[in-house]
Amino acid sequence: MKQVLQNWKTGEIVTDDVPAPSLRQRSGVLVRNSYSLISAGTERTSVDFAKSSLVDKARSKPDEVKKILRDVRQQGFWSVYERVQRKMNVPVPRGYSCAGEVIAVSDDVDDLRPGDRVACGGQGAYHAAIISARRNLCVKVPDSVTLADASYTTLGAIAMQGVRQTAPVVGESVVVIGLGLVGQCAVQILKASGCVVIGIDLSQYHVGAAKQSGADHAFLRNEEGLEARIQSLTGGYGADAVIITAATGSNDPIELAAALSRSRGRIVLVGVSKIDIPRDVFYIKELEFKLSRSYGPGRYDPQYEEQGADYPLEYVRWTERRNMQAFVQLLAAKKIMLSHITTHRFPVEDADKAYSMLSHDGNGTPQNYIGILLEYADEQPQSANDNPPPVYISKKAHDVIGIGVIGAGAFAQTNLLPHIKATPNVAMLGVCNAQGSSGEFAQKEFGFQYATSEPDKIFDNTAIDAVIIATRHDSHAALAARALQKGKHVFVEKPLAVNEDELAMLENAAKSGNAIILAGFNRRFAPLLRSMKEHFQATPEPLVIAYTVNAGFIPKTHWTQDESEGAGRIIGEVCHFVDVAQFLSGSEPMRVYAQSISSSNQATTNSDNIIVTLTMKNGAIASITYIANNDPSLPKELCSVSGGGRTAILHNYTTLDLHSRGGKRTIKPGGMDKGHKTEVEEFLRAIRKGEQSPISFPSLILTTRTTFAIRRSIACGEPIELY
Repeated sequence: MKQVLQNWKTGEIVTDDVPAPSLRQRSGVLVRNSYSLISAGTERTSVDFAKSSLVDKARSKPDEVKKILRDVRQQGFWSVYERVQRKMNVPVPRGYSCAGEVIAVSDDVDDLRPGDRVACGGQGAYHAAIISARRNLCVKVPDSVTLADASYTTLGAIAMQGVRQTAPVVGESVVVIGLGLVGQCAVQILKASGCVVIGIDLSQYHVGAAKQSGADHAFLRNEEGLEARIQSLTGGYGADAVIITAATGSNDPIELAAALSRSRGRIVLVGVSKIDIPRDVFYIKELEFKLSRSYGPGRYDPQYEEQGADYPLEYVRWTERRNMQAFVQLLAAKKIMLSHITTHRFPVEDADKAYSMLSHDGNGTPQNYIGILLEYADEQPQSANDNPPPVYISKKAHDVIGIGVIGAGAFAQTNLLPHIKATPNVAMLGVCNAQGSSGEFAQKEFGFQYATSEPDKIFDNTAIDAVIIATRHDSHAALAARALQKGKHVFVEKPLAVNEDELAMLENAAKSGNAIILAGFNRRFAPLLRSMKEHFQATPEPLVIAYTVNAGFIPKTHWTQDESEGAGRIIGEVCHFVDVAQFLSGSEPMRVYAQSISSSNQATTNSDNIIVTLTMKNGAIASITYIANNDPSLPKELCSVSGGGRTAILHNYTTLDLHSRGGKRTIKPGGMDKGHKTEVEEFLRAIRKGEQSPISFPSLILTTRTTFAIRRSIACGEPIELY
């Protein structure tokens, strides 16, 4: 299918052929687009940023630069450089407002069905022939509204939320500063609300369009005597409210809004402007100032946007979705007209020409445009029932391992795929990713023979011997079980499973054949950790292991914190350090005791700050201190081991101090190596030689069960016996 992508380095816009996205299993809606709207302000900013130099990019994101420099100090230059370069090479999907026809919905969506005409917004509502959207960001479109007009719904909802924040009353005078897409919609919504509307813009073209939109008065910003004219038009009082929808780095809109407002007037910023409040005028007039957050309550809330949870109407009257619905209702009632705002239409194949409209012409003059639509041909997706047979691709040699990958995100592209590709006698056959553009990029970058968004195209390909799974946590066990049942070897990123039912399913699948499975517990493959273990080879007595992890803060809204999708950081990350304890001690945990902090800070996840004590079968003990409320300048990991008169201290996988007989030896190889490369190599070697997995399956199961026991111990306040 066709999709519009942007090169982050150069800003170049291309329309590429990529696999269609897959239907999300929760709150998912698959839509065949008819039209999508280019959000001129937002997307022009993105294009200009991408075209800027690396120096200018760095200046605009000082916090990101600080983080990169901190990572360089802790991890080494080349490791960070390669990661940043790879991230910059990944093309970025563009767009967030479109309309089309529903193709399919997930099982939990009961108010939409195939064939419905819908308007979609937010992440996923890309400039693409087929999109994978979310239920709470899709609204039905009546037959009386064209899909071209419906594609404005997201921008219309942004204007709607700005108007609601202004709280206009019938008969009030409201000034709209900035008459682009959102401003034109705001003018019409305010007129529908019974207000006297005054528009202001830098462009005569936009001023003329505002008059067509119904503005009672519209002026150029540099018009002489502007403030006096608006003072006169408002009976000498000034405007009751001002909505700023302009996008500028200047503070002029804030200053102008204050000058035009009446005493105790209301100012709402919807666009992007410098905010330097002029105290004197705000104080004298006692002005009220608000920012409007995108298109309503629910924005940036993953439970609302991604999982489909709604807010009760009695408590939150106007959510994102209800604002979108209200805009569509105004379209149906002919209270909003968009024909004069739609200034240009391009087939999606000519997206580069459409985006060129956002730039100034050769003389530095802004081009005249407002609404730019991309149009899509009727592209039919392949359904589960009419897919062609899977592509069976010859590996050309019997000893070549055919590789299929499910989940080609940033982690896989940085830590797994480069090492797999570099391994001799490996054939990169198929890559599957829910978002087709990422899969298509991985196909080109790592030399896969095909890309798809359907896991069956990986499982059903008999030329694929091993499947690499690097999706989100909640899908690991099910995908790994399917691969094992197909007789394929499995490398699955941690965690192995997120609950006991999934773990039992995986255990049953592992009994079905001779394929090996390895979970991504990479640290035991790190050279320095292996040297640490060797330091205690001649020590007969049990070890004392202390592992401190300065994990850093992750907000509760992040997907890893979601109970059903990420299962939290104990299951998702502490599993690494349970595996390290098994590896270093040479024994299995038999008892777990864990405690977390008890904080009243609602931003804090208590179980992200824990101390775990593991009692091993051979008498060793291991302490895991996992901290999220640490200072970010600290190195992430510190591991110390003592026993038999010896001590070893591992500093963040960059330096190892070995102490024995009163002396000290330091190993410092240069850079950070957490074992990803060796992990991949040993997995592939085991397949080629017909050996057991580099980590035994019972050990993988026990590590995962131990993380479940850690959570139970925190909940009950008691030790948990594993045997």
